[in-house]
Amino acid sequence: MPTFADIQAAAGRLAGIAHRTPVLRSRTLNQRVGAELWLKCENFQRMGAFKFRGAYNAISQLSAQQKATGVLTHSSGNHAQAIALAGGLLGTKTTIVMPSDAPRVKLAATREYGAEIVLYDRRERTREAVSAELEREHGYTFIAPFDNEQVIAGQGTAAMELFEETGPLDLLLVCLGGGGLLSGSAIAARTMSPGCRVIGVEPEAADDGLQSLRSGVLVQIPDPPTIADGARTSLCERTFKLIQAHVDDIVCVSDAELIATMCFLFERMKIVVEPTGALAVAALLHGKVQANGLRIGAIISGGNVDPAVAGTWFASYSESTP
Repeated sequence: MPTFADIQAAAGRLAGIAHRTPVLRSRTLNQRVGAELWLKCENFQRMGAFKFRGAYNAISQLSAQQKATGVLTHSSGNHAQAIALAGGLLGTKTTIVMPSDAPRVKLAATREYGAEIVLYDRRERTREAVSAELEREHGYTFIAPFDNEQVIAGQGTAAMELFEETGPLDLLLVCLGGGGLLSGSAIAARTMSPGCRVIGVEPEAADDGLQSLRSGVLVQIPDPPTIADGARTSLCERTFKLIQAHVDDIVCVSDAELIATMCFLFERMKIVVEPTGALAVAALLHGKVQANGLRIGAIISGGNVDPAVAGTWFASYSESTP
């Protein structure tokens, strides 16, 4: 399991490569929730999401032979882009297994970063089956989106940077899909702000993390129906154990609440955030956690959203708002 020392080592590898993303504040947001908030904006990270941190940290530690043979992964979008970009920077061929219905902007960006994309139909095959076949055939090194020690350590550097800027916090909110960012962030919190409660936030339709934490048994929900495509994955044994050890609670928000939050961030803070990236702030804006009077950090995980699709969501929200 990764440790805080692994996160520190990852920060050293990422220095001068990954962006040290801004921590933004909003007086309006503070007033809305009655707390002091700091938003770690990974939507300004290279390729538009925190995923670059873990991908680069993992690929940078491969052997020369592994780099020469190539890297493989599967992803609906952000990890795909991260592996493609990191592989290009490190001179490594990358092959990405992606669903044919992945967001258009994420498919396009992954191709532009130089990866070879292998598409599959979710109704006919699983990404695991397609990846396993390619791994056997070509001998690629597989780098999982979250079930990888070095990926988790890399993701934890986002929270590490946040605590370096804010000092101790009362509460840290982090989006939850497969659990890599939440796991790494929680490890960083336990060392840098021991009194800080760490809460994961996931979509209502993809509440496998909540069910798993409450029952003590790993629950998986195949392809849940949510606009937060980055949170359609389920926990693995590794991230589940880390969450059990370091995370205090998990809460859920609806897709409608995600759209409302994206609109707020766009209108009031002038930032573009994808649905998964809005999860942590949505929990605050919609009263899913007790925030009054607290010092709170929230990680905005990414900003890769199709403008046309977002426009449809925003128009729908505006029409339904009095």
